[in-house]
Amino acid sequence: MDNCAYNRPFDDQTQIKVALETEAKRHIQRLITEKVLELVYSYVNRFENDKSPHSFNRKSINEFFKNAVSYIDHFHSHSVEERAIAIRQSGIKTADAFHLSCAIEGACEYFITTDKPLLKFTDNRIIICNPVQFIDYMEEKNA
Repeated sequence: MDNCAYNRPFDDQTQIKVALETEAKRHIQRLITEKVLELVYSYVNRFENDKSPHSFNRKSINEFFKNAVSYIDHFHSHSVEERAIAIRQSGIKTADAFHLSCAIEGACEYFITTDKPLLKFTDNRIIICNPVQFIDYMEEKNA
């Protein structure tokens, strides 16, 4: 998950799309805490979260990171940087490119985001989706 997905519950919930993504994200978090799903996070998540001006949000998200089964460190591999540079060349912002590159490095099957440009990006190594789409994928997989 990238930081916009983590922060979705703190966004304006009067928009139906935001409210639906929030509920889906909360469901995903429950599945992670129940060990049904595995969470991978990275130094990019920590860096972006640490920059948040909202202490409650920052602390809540940092606490949730403790549920991760894996952490992708920036010293983990040079391939993270090389891959991120290639992703950036398609117009994806730097931080988002590094988020995605870390998820690929962590052998994640899915990358969950609410960022529209990232949702339009495709990569054959990972499925990029929003929280609601992820729930759909999980339900199809388990049907």
